[in-house]
Amino acid sequence: MKKILTLIFAALTFTVAASSQIKLGHINSAELMRLMPELEEAELELQAHNRELEEMSRTMITEYENLVNEFQANQQQWSELIRNTRVRAIQDLETRIQEFRQSSERTFEQKREDLFSPIIEKARAAIEEVAKEHKYTYIFDTSGGTLLYSAESDNVMELVKKKMDLK
Repeated sequence: MKKILTLIFAALTFTVAASSQIKLGHINSAELMRLMPELEEAELELQAHNRELEEMSRTMITEYENLVNEFQANQQQWSELIRNTRVRAIQDLETRIQEFRQSSERTFEQKREDLFSPIIEKARAAIEEVAKEHKYTYIFDTSGGTLLYSAESDNVMELVKKKMDLK
């Protein structure tokens, strides 16, 4: 019995000691990102890239519409060889438009990743530095809505903003 009580006491002591060493914090990473000036620059660059892709798409669609209209207006006057050649040109342009759309989606996503990855990494590094400096065991991100319940924890937003010289 004495051994069991000793084991229970040791387990409780270990549990209390372990739990007293855990330090929790939380931060709203979306709010932090909005405060970073690099984010606005990246968003503007991404919007410019998107406008460029949309303009090219509109140009190709206009070209396609012009070819179709010309074909419809003149097909009765053209020989079979010319009609077939024009149909192939329209089909080729349709294919190019589809390929461009697929390629532009990939290009847009790659551009987004290229622009935002360094910003995300900078914020992550600052959060990690604050966690280490202030001895946090865990810091939770409250912006994702994945935290359903939390005991009191420290909001480390001010510490991270200070680390990054943000206001």
